[in-house]
Parts: sequence; structure tokens; C-alpha cells
Amino acid sequence: MDGQTDILIIGGGMAGLSAATALASNGRRIVVLDKGRGPGGRMATRRVEIEGAQASFDHGAQYFTARDPAFREQVAQWEQAGIAARWPAAGEDAWVGTPGMNACVRHMATGLDMRWAVRAERLHRDGALWRVEAGEEAFTASTILVAVPAEQAAALLPDVAPEMAALAAGVVSAPCWAVMAGFAERLPLADTFRSDAGPVSWAARNAAKPGRGGLETWVIHASPARSRDLIDLPRDEVAGILLADFFAAAGIAPTAPVHCDAHRWLYALPEALKGEGARYNPDLGIGIAGDWLHSPRVEGAWLSGRALAEAVAQERVASTS
Repeated sequence: MDGQTDILIIGGGMAGLSAATALASNGRRIVVLDKGRGPGGRMATRRVEIEGAQASFDHGAQYFTARDPAFREQVAQWEQAGIAARWPAAGEDAWVGTPGMNACVRHMATGLDMRWAVRAERLHRDGALWRVEAGEEAFTASTILVAVPAEQAAALLPDVAPEMAALAAGVVSAPCWAVMAGFAERLPLADTFRSDAGPVSWAARNAAKPGRGGLETWVIHASPARSRDLIDLPRDEVAGILLADFFAAAGIAPTAPVHCDAHRWLYALPEALKGEGARYNPDLGIGIAGDWLHSPRVEGAWLSGRALAEAVAQERVASTS
């Protein structure tokens, strides 16, 4: 199968969809590829059944802040649409998607030509166009925008955009193991737990976030150091270790969970290249965006994607003037 489009975006997370929505509003024909099964990326929400009841876990980004005026305006629109709400337990300027963290990304993906469970494996030039090979599928486009973690961009771009690949290769991202635990009874803890030292950096009562409720559900994030120590262990083993770490850090007696699982985020916290924002090469028609080019936050990803879209739009104006 071979599909041709104006702009092909690799990566359907916050940065890629920020670029896509901005460019789509200008009438560009866009296809977005993402290796995941649906919207979310690191703003993922996992839904499970626990003892016959539905429960959800925001196992990636726990909340986001809005400081830039443009992003504050975007968040206000999400709030008005009912897909974002303030979460004071995490801070005065903390926001979450409702009813799950992936609500904002899902909303952005609506109306776009999204191709889920499609992994871009190779890029090369095909005459005046770019060709992207993705398993048994192939796509061609005049412009390629890559909005994936730095480590993945570094692996994808060396042959076609060596300077961008080198930039990405210079970024190191810290991993994070996340535990999703459900309990039959409420734990004797406040809704959030933070620590700058020790094996657990963050834990939160997921059910206490706006638009949730139901079972006593917790998300526990290991510190970068602890995550590296456990990086290659089976997830069941990691879940048990980190649950014990959590009870010890919180100073409460261990409680047997009725549900416990773990997810490994290999590229959770990049050492962002401040001042970059995004990069675009108009001669080649290729660009890169991501939180690693701006700041390691949801807002940073959104601003990076928007900056890349603006660079593409300006190039088009220049070429037609």
C-alpha cells in the first residue's frame, strides 16, 4: 500500500499533534503515523477491569502546567470543552485531562488522518518526494516531520538528515518504571506523594483526579536511579519491588493490592536542548520537534510542535510569494 500526502508526521503524541492541528487549520493534507495503538504517548491512560469494575490509570505524565500565553489559551479551550480540569492536589497550576490524561491528545487527533500501530522504519528520498517505509506499507510526502523521542529520532535520521540525527543523539533521556496498583480499601495517605530522594519520586491516588472516582487506584513512579537499577527486570518483578518501596517511603504498612502491573518508559525525562524549540530544513522539507527540543514537559512538547508548524507555514508562504 502506498499513500501520498502533503505532509507526513511521524509521532502522534503531543508534539506531533500540535504540529498537525496547526498545519491542518491551514488546509494542508496531513497523515500522522504512530506506533501506538491509540492516542496518548506519554499522556497515556490505561483502562482495566478490577474485580468486575472498570478502573483507569494515568501511568505516564501525571499532570501538566501552562505558563506560555499560547499554551494557556489552548488549555483554556480544553477546559471549556470539558477535557481538562485543574488538579490542586498537584499544585496551583496543575492540570489534568478528563476523564483521562489522554483526553487532550485524543481530542487533538479527532478529524486528522491518523494511522495507529504503524512504525516508521526507514526514510529516503524518492525523486522530489520523501518515502517512508513502515512494514508492509509505504507513504510518500513532500514534507516529513519527525516528532518522536530523541533516541528514536537519532536512529531514524542519520542517512537523511545527519545534523538533526546528531542533535538528537546528544540527548539522554532518563527512564521511568510506573506501577499501577488497585486496592480494596483506601490507603491512609494524602492524594499525592513526592520525593527528591529515595526509590520513589512520585505517587498519586489516580481516582482522586477530576473526572475519575471509583476504586482506590494509585500510580507510582520510580526515581530515574531506581528505574535504571530495575531497567531490564520483568514487569511483574518490578511491580512488586516498587510497591514495597512505596509503602516504605510513605511510612505505612504494606497492603496487598487487588491489581498490580507495571510499565517501563524508556525515554521518560529527556535532558532538553533549551533554546532549540524545533528545527526545520526547508531545502529538504524535513523537520523535528519534541519536548527534548524545548523543555521536558507537556507544554514543552506542545510548543515545540507549534514552532515546527510555524516554520513549515512560513516556508510555504515564502515559496509562493
